[in-house]
Amino acid sequence: MAARNPVQDYLRKRGCAEHVVRGGLAGLLERWERVVDEVAAGYPLGLDDYLNDMDGRELIAAVLQLAAPRERAAAAPRLAAADERLRGLVAAAPGCLWGAGAAKEHGWTPERQWWYFTSPLHPGAQLRRDLGEVFSPPA
Repeated sequence: MAARNPVQDYLRKRGCAEHVVRGGLAGLLERWERVVDEVAAGYPLGLDDYLNDMDGRELIAAVLQLAAPRERAAAAPRLAAADERLRGLVAAAPGCLWGAGAAKEHGWTPERQWWYFTSPLHPGAQLRRDLGEVFSPPA
């Protein structure tokens, strides 16, 4: 019988797609690095996709706690490099990208879950429009 993998178990319980479960922490990290590349190039999609990509970073934070020490050690420098690079490509958003209610419900803060409280300095056209709709004051 194969040993249980706590990372894959967690991802499965969260309802992640099977390819995400199979990829585990390494797959999430690889995707996060691609997201950073997309942000650097001018994120080509809209807010729904961007939020999904930020949720990927949240999954990384969660599964890091469950990963084997060797897996965490291997992931740490790559994650630090990707996060540092992204921090240079984003600015503080006026609030949580998911909204104040979601931030309160999940206990998200700009210090711990900074990815939910920033937006790209140079978003693509669709993301720029979507962010404007989310953060513009009501008429």
